[in-house]
Amino acid sequence: MKAFFMRRSLLAAAGLGLALTATLPAHAASTEVTPTPAPQLTETSAPPVATPYPDTTVAHDQVTQAFALAQKTHRKVLLDFGGNWCPDCKMLSGIFALPDAARWLDSQFVVVPVNVGRINTNLDLAARYGVTIKAVPTVIIVTPDGHALHGDGSTALGNARSMSPQAVLDLISSWNKRG
Repeated sequence: MKAFFMRRSLLAAAGLGLALTATLPAHAASTEVTPTPAPQLTETSAPPVATPYPDTTVAHDQVTQAFALAQKTHRKVLLDFGGNWCPDCKMLSGIFALPDAARWLDSQFVVVPVNVGRINTNLDLAARYGVTIKAVPTVIIVTPDGHALHGDGSTALGNARSMSPQAVLDLISSWNKRG
């Protein structure tokens, strides 16, 4: 659940204009987080999250704060672009909230939910990494220095409703190993 709370912290900080504060994980002292395989989940499904994305107006601040935290903690940034109207986005967020999934995600990434409205706002954030959002969810993993690891597969989670939680984490894990 820590990743879920980190997402909440990012949302709260961006929404209230507060400085983002977080307890740095034990791995923060190292120079780089070594990609670890996704955990083996016992859950075969996850309940959807009703409204996984914050207001569209906080996205740029969230992303800025996430990269600052990623540089301090030596984790990558996982940008989760979607909309609260999107069933696959809600399912993906439900998978991210599973306890074992959340712990693993938090150990590897600073997770940022980015609301793209009806695929008409905050698209510039994906374009920075060479990704054009045409469908959601779109997930991009970015190193703290701004290098996207898998722009070629960013829409692969577009059918999250039909994927098992394990399949979702295994795919993200394969992207994470790229850098």
